[in-house]
Amino acid sequence: MTERTAIHNLQVASPLLSFINDQMLPATGVEPAKFWKGFNDIVGDLAPKNIALLAERDRIQTAMDAWHTANPGPVGEGKAMKEYKKYLSQIGYLVPEPKNAQATTANVDAELAKLAGPQLVVPILNARYALNAANARWGSLYDALYGTDAISEADGCGKSPDGGTGYNPLRGAKVIDYCRNVLDRTAPLKTGSHVGSKGYAVKSGKLVVTLANGKNTTLADAKQFVGYTGDVKAPASVLFVHNGIHLDLQINKTTPIGMTDPAGVSDLIAESALSTILDLEDSVAAVDAEDKVLAYKNWLGILQGTLSEEVQKGGKTFTRTMNGDREYTKPAGKGTVKLHGRSLMFVRNVGHLMTNPAILYKAADGSMKEIPEGILDAMITVTCALVDLQKKSSHPLRNSRTGSVYIVKPKMHGSKEVAFADELFGRVEKVIGMKPSTVKLGIMDEERRTSANLKACIAAAKSRVAFINTGFLDRTGDEMHTCMLAGPVMRKGDIKNSTWLGAYEKNNVNVGLACGLRGRAQIGKGMWAMPDLMADMLKAKIGHPMAGANTAWVPSPTAATLHAMHYHQVDVPALQKQMEKAVAKQDAKELRETTLNALLQFPVVAQDAANWSEEDKQKELDNNAQGILGYVVRWVDQGVGCSKVPDINGVGLMEDRATLRISSQHMANWMQHGVVTEAQVQATMERMAAVVDAQNAGDAAYQPMAGHFDTSAAYQAACDLVFKGKAQPSGYTEPLLHAWRLKVKAA
Repeated sequence: MTERTAIHNLQVASPLLSFINDQMLPATGVEPAKFWKGFNDIVGDLAPKNIALLAERDRIQTAMDAWHTANPGPVGEGKAMKEYKKYLSQIGYLVPEPKNAQATTANVDAELAKLAGPQLVVPILNARYALNAANARWGSLYDALYGTDAISEADGCGKSPDGGTGYNPLRGAKVIDYCRNVLDRTAPLKTGSHVGSKGYAVKSGKLVVTLANGKNTTLADAKQFVGYTGDVKAPASVLFVHNGIHLDLQINKTTPIGMTDPAGVSDLIAESALSTILDLEDSVAAVDAEDKVLAYKNWLGILQGTLSEEVQKGGKTFTRTMNGDREYTKPAGKGTVKLHGRSLMFVRNVGHLMTNPAILYKAADGSMKEIPEGILDAMITVTCALVDLQKKSSHPLRNSRTGSVYIVKPKMHGSKEVAFADELFGRVEKVIGMKPSTVKLGIMDEERRTSANLKACIAAAKSRVAFINTGFLDRTGDEMHTCMLAGPVMRKGDIKNSTWLGAYEKNNVNVGLACGLRGRAQIGKGMWAMPDLMADMLKAKIGHPMAGANTAWVPSPTAATLHAMHYHQVDVPALQKQMEKAVAKQDAKELRETTLNALLQFPVVAQDAANWSEEDKQKELDNNAQGILGYVVRWVDQGVGCSKVPDINGVGLMEDRATLRISSQHMANWMQHGVVTEAQVQATMERMAAVVDAQNAGDAAYQPMAGHFDTSAAYQAACDLVFKGKAQPSGYTEPLLHAWRLKVKAA
């Protein structure tokens, strides 16, 4: 039985109460009486509004089901599309575009407003991940290339010549050559090449480079040399800037790498993860007060700069802490250049759907209900952020230098839900004495109703929006649930080429630019989910900056360092300026109609076109079932919300709840339309449970599912996601996962 304390109309679980009263409030200086009275009033006023918004989702889905029952199959063009859009307007799914949707966001840090670079997303429950992410602002390009498949292991260039842990000079030479070519592209010389360079020195405020042939040259653009450390004749590092982001050439002839390099170059440090999202949502399993407190403590610790973690590496134990800022001497030798040493931190709150037993509140009917978790997250994470805002400008571990707090708000359906988030954060600001619009919002464009009304969503929080971002998996899951009764959904591989998806990705950028986000906010793209396949990422992810996005998600600090190279290849702010002009030249009404017509095309086929072979259908089932089971077994049994899960081919994928949503909805849809039978799905789940058991054979904490179908909570949870998938709100997986995880914790 959870121990609780009554405060006004709230009953607060002891672990949470202790954290708030003993740690958070003393750290922020907020008066406890004021905090609890304000919190109580927010819950009393806004919890009913939250519930009403969820009821609105249900009403609209019921109306969508009615339409698709009467009009099965894909939405046609011409008259059919016109009738469909008319219906969507009648039921409140489509709202009129506001005339003034221009963002007015102020005091946004340069990492979001001005610069373009990678964005890390990590689970906040793991302190080590959080610290690694904070410190991922700068990363070794030498290490990122040497340690991944970004450099081929062919022709004797394996990571170790003897299969052990030794250094392979052939591979090292490839890495050095790659990095010198990076310098040629980003900081070109007046004559010659950085490849084979023999020395770097500073003379009269200019960088002098000794070429392979012994001759001296300087940079083609002297302004790209912005600082150095050490002695002018033999600097320890040389700092370049290109497209607004930095490269730090390290020179140290005493290191194993530097002593073999003609110029003594030992590394190239790239400015990498400009921003990071510490996640309270899809990548964590936080179901009660105990879990939430761990997350909140880590967020507070990051903002205080006190978070630390004992780490074991290479047989040694050390304490990992947050990096300080980086300081360089200006080229002329007088004054210093100070650069932020850490990634700029967002925290992602949960959406509007879930409740949490950490606090119970007295409803209007007198009953005690669980608090809407989004309200809980808003109150705690924003209050924690006061410790950052209260730091002096000289503090070595500040997060925001402009006095802002950055919150990502996911899974909002349409402009009314965004307006509710705006109201919620405004209420929190007022209670804790924070200036209005200090809280900046990252609006996740990952639900169909948000995509179709994106301008209205931005307008609903125009003084807060600091980020919009596409998310393919959640967006596809919502697509499937919305059109559940329309017909059989395409195979997952075919969905990637469907009409709506291309329109969705383009619309996000175009609307963001039309609403004035250039120079004010991030326009982001989704995750690269395969952390071991960096060569493929380097080929594919260039598409994100080329699409006009000034950030895109990566799964690791190493991936951030490699993805940073794409922002040296594409000058995103300049590209956005061109795109903004191109969008402005188009007829706004015509562009809206064309985009909306494409955006509203469902990824379904007509019933008689669902004629896939039995082999193809089984492959699809196997892929879905294995992915669901592989993720759920760790979530439910071990409380691991994000991890590298092997797919059916053994490729490690960074999985979170969004993957479950698409896979479970896909299987539920195929059962609904008779593409497969329940018996087929059940047999597939049982067979894939054995596959997942084998993939986890090396995990001592793992509990097998095969042969334990009646007793394995994880297996039963996975089956629930599929067999009860049609009935889940918006197709979300959280209600079932939370219920099963709480059962496991209780046991």
